[in-house]
Order: sequence, then C-alpha cells, then structure tokens
Amino acid sequence: MGVAIRTADEGDRELVVGLLDAAFQSDPVSSWIFPGTEYRRRTHPELMAAFTEIVLDEGRIDLTEDDSACALWLSVPAGQHDGGDEGEGPGDDGGFAQLREAIDPGNERIELIGRLTAEVHPAGRAHEYLWMIAVTPERQGEGLGTALVRHVLDRCDREGLAAYLEASNARSRDLYQRLGFEVAGGPLDLPDGPQMWPMWRDPRP
Repeated sequence: MGVAIRTADEGDRELVVGLLDAAFQSDPVSSWIFPGTEYRRRTHPELMAAFTEIVLDEGRIDLTEDDSACALWLSVPAGQHDGGDEGEGPGDDGGFAQLREAIDPGNERIELIGRLTAEVHPAGRAHEYLWMIAVTPERQGEGLGTALVRHVLDRCDREGLAAYLEASNARSRDLYQRLGFEVAGGPLDLPDGPQMWPMWRDPRP
C-alpha cells in the first residue's frame, strides 16, 4: 500500500517541529550540538523550530498524510550552497551566526555545524537538498522515511536533477545508499564528536 504525501503549510509548523525534535533528540549530531540530556531537551526544540521556519519560507516540507513523518527540502541552484539569499541562508556563516545568537549565544557548535556542512556542500550543479527527515519514533522502521525520499527522487529522475544530503548516523547512511546515494568525498569528522556523511545521488534514467 502506498504512502500518501502532502505539502506542509504554516498550520503544520508545530507538528513539524515536534516530529523533528522527537526524532533527533538522541541523534549523535544533536547530542554533540547539545550535550547533556536536560540541556538538549530544553534547547533542541528551538533549533528545530528555526530550521522549520527557514524551510517553510525557502523550500518545501513534505508530510505523510497521517502526520507521522516529514522531510525538509531545499532546491539549490547551480553554484549556490543553500536555498536562501546571500548572508541569510542556513549554509553560510551569517545565517548560522544568527541562529546561534537567537537560540543559545554561548553554544558555538550551533554555528560550527553550519560552517562545516557548508564547506563540504557541493557547488556548481543544481540539486535537491534533503536537509532533514524525521519519523515519529513509534513508527520508525515502517518505510515512511523511504517513501518520503522516493517521492522527491522520482521527480529528480524525471527532471534530471541530482540530490544531496548529510547522513547523521551510520543507519541512515546505509538507508540512503540503498536509495542510490553515494558518500561524497569521505566522512565529515565533527571536532570531538561523531561523523557525518555527505552523500550525492545523480539522477537515474
């Protein structure tokens, strides 16, 4: 049975933030950005809310019809790292510096993660950027995330567009490899933290 997918709008903001927060509370990268369970529980939702705001404004958020999973996408033109204007998008120093100031000025890792991922983000070719994907914990393993990704990859294949993402753990890396992504240029080692895997997928005929 297929998975029905719809496009989120402003009325879905709290739903998306809740999905992202629940799915990434124990993620290795989120745990590195916000070390300590109580600290992460307090502060992590604010970063997820900021990410949701950016993608609602500049990209597209897909939701399963039952509201159990979401995927955040940005369309990146050739030669541009993110979906925003110069100095405003998440993939540049200015954008993440603003996020750090708004969310937790003393936490340099909020800004650092943006700089490091921007440095490895491919430029020169238009692509769809899967920024984040989240499935509510009790529904993980049912193929909902795969359905959300395939929904966009099918369009990429029809339109001859590449796709890009950064996997934040080995389990998701392996899933994306099964969907045709390949690790691009080796892993990204976060300082005193986990690895991320930049991954690229060329369109298929």
